[in-house]
Amino acid sequence: MAAGEWYLVVNGAQAGPFSQDDVVARLRAGQVDRATLVFTAGMSQWTPLGQVPELAGAAGSGFATPPPPPPPVSGLRAHEIAYKIVGEDLQFVEVELDPRESVVAEAGAMMYMTPGIEMETIFGDGSGTQKAGIMGALLGAGKRLLTGESLFMTVFTNTGGGLAHAAFAAPYPGRILAMDLKQLGGELICQKDSFLCAAKGISIGIAFQRKIGVGLFGGEGFIMQRLQGDGLAFVHAGGMLHQLQLKPGETLRVDTGCLVALQPSVTYDIQMVRGVKTALFGGEGLFFATLTGPGHVWLQSLPFSRLADRIAKAIPGVTGAGRREEGSVLGGLGNLLDGD
Repeated sequence: MAAGEWYLVVNGAQAGPFSQDDVVARLRAGQVDRATLVFTAGMSQWTPLGQVPELAGAAGSGFATPPPPPPPVSGLRAHEIAYKIVGEDLQFVEVELDPRESVVAEAGAMMYMTPGIEMETIFGDGSGTQKAGIMGALLGAGKRLLTGESLFMTVFTNTGGGLAHAAFAAPYPGRILAMDLKQLGGELICQKDSFLCAAKGISIGIAFQRKIGVGLFGGEGFIMQRLQGDGLAFVHAGGMLHQLQLKPGETLRVDTGCLVALQPSVTYDIQMVRGVKTALFGGEGLFFATLTGPGHVWLQSLPFSRLADRIAKAIPGVTGAGRREEGSVLGGLGNLLDGD
């Protein structure tokens, strides 16, 4: 990456490289604003444009819109919760709630809760981002059906006068990772079954993959989960978690089932394994994911589909088990042919 080259996140996609003058011109023309994430050589992570002195200062008085004042900490939309992650391989997360604080979780994830916490089953994610009324709630909940999840989620609220605790357990051996969306630019794309729980106010939606190859063979289909907000969200992955920081233009090829989460600035594509013999008899599937930076990527060492496949092979009389592209259209066709 050459010095003086800038990359931007525009409409959820990476754009660039641009010169510093180009970025300033876009800021003055109103094509980007102070909240736009930027990255250049020497930075460790994506940063809002308004926090970069050489860009915000160079724009001078030519802003298309005046910069908004920084919001106070108490003005955060998501509830500010405390937590601790307990265990090594079979982990759970315990959330500490102040009075009137809430956490939202997948149905069936709760492990225990202390007195003072009330449960409420709701449509959607309870973030308040969907339109008001019955139709708005149904549309918000309907998005979750597209990711294979339940229409309902559960909100746990501390209705008492002191501190209360609720714990949520991982569904299979692996790791729980706390994601501070405020520090990650406000958005994270993750596999559809990795979400465990989050502070109330986090939006749990869907993210469509634009490229048909990703949708057909990418392991997670056309749709992945999109977490948005400014608070804590907790995701789970099988086996060990591995976090990588991809530089602009840096590429990584991974098994389609091993991808847990990525920042929206990371480009996600699918490539077919080269060589007929390798593709048919290599045991690694026909496709792998190609990730191109910049941005953070989280990988898992043991996808649940791989664990389930090994268990199925070990059960006498069970047939049809075999390596497929996890969660993809290709895998679904295989299940139909097997009569699943």
